[in-house]
Amino acid sequence: MREFLHSKRFKILLALVAVLLGFMLYAASTQDSSTVPGKILSAITAPLQKLSSTISGAATGFLGEFMNAGENAKENEELRAQIADLREELVDFERYKTENEQLKEMIGLKEANEDFEMTNASVIARDPSDRFGSFQIDKGSIHGVSFHDPVISSDGLIGYISEVNATTARVTTILSPELNVGAYSVHTNETGVVTGDAVLSQEGHCKLEYLLRETAIAKGDLIVTTGVSGIFPQDLVIGTVEDVQPESSGASVYAVINPAVDISNIKDVFVITDFLGQGGDEAGNTSSGQDTSSQAGATSSGGASSQGGE
Repeated sequence: MREFLHSKRFKILLALVAVLLGFMLYAASTQDSSTVPGKILSAITAPLQKLSSTISGAATGFLGEFMNAGENAKENEELRAQIADLREELVDFERYKTENEQLKEMIGLKEANEDFEMTNASVIARDPSDRFGSFQIDKGSIHGVSFHDPVISSDGLIGYISEVNATTARVTTILSPELNVGAYSVHTNETGVVTGDAVLSQEGHCKLEYLLRETAIAKGDLIVTTGVSGIFPQDLVIGTVEDVQPESSGASVYAVINPAVDISNIKDVFVITDFLGQGGDEAGNTSSGQDTSSQAGATSSGGASSQGGE
């Protein structure tokens, strides 16, 4: 260190510092930054001033945030509360919107079927192990829902109530072999029984059985309920014919039906709790699920009876 203080480089450095100090004193005395010494001094000190300003600003900002931490926390809490309120309002809006749409559908159905007494319901659970698409709804006996009540949408028949609890009920769909519905073709007036099939249900289809081999039913024909037994109202839309196939016995044929309702994706339904002619089975066996409409089908298909439906 002592050698450096006596070296030529130190002396040169000292001289430069002395010159710079002289320039600074001169600039300060003249207050003229446009002079050559002022310009040189400005060029040298400008980066230092900028760095100092940056550090000062950052420190001020940090201290400001630290000092306002309590106020910021309070504002954040208020914003969270506002967001929660908005979410609740959005949920309420969606619920009211859904209910409004259901009421519109119900009004439309009532206008077309003045004798219907209905209650709207929502699907609350599905059984993934049930290949026939059965599901639970959020209405039960305290809402007027009863065993065998038809379940529909504005598009057509879905199924019927197969189990009833106080506040919930199970719906068996037309894809299930448990349900048999007397039906006919609007185009040809031929009758039969719509029921489910283990193979066809995988494609979302059911079938119209007990048709004569010489049937005139063809693809595109509209299939609706007969309403004979009093379990289902007359002329509920079931679906349209996709194909006509021979039965394995060869004695008759059946029509593959594409249901009017997308049962696997339905979310809201209507339960018909009462209608004109409900329970009006002349044989008096509605409670057992015997389908007297199959007797009508027997006229054109050689006679067949069915269990568990209309």
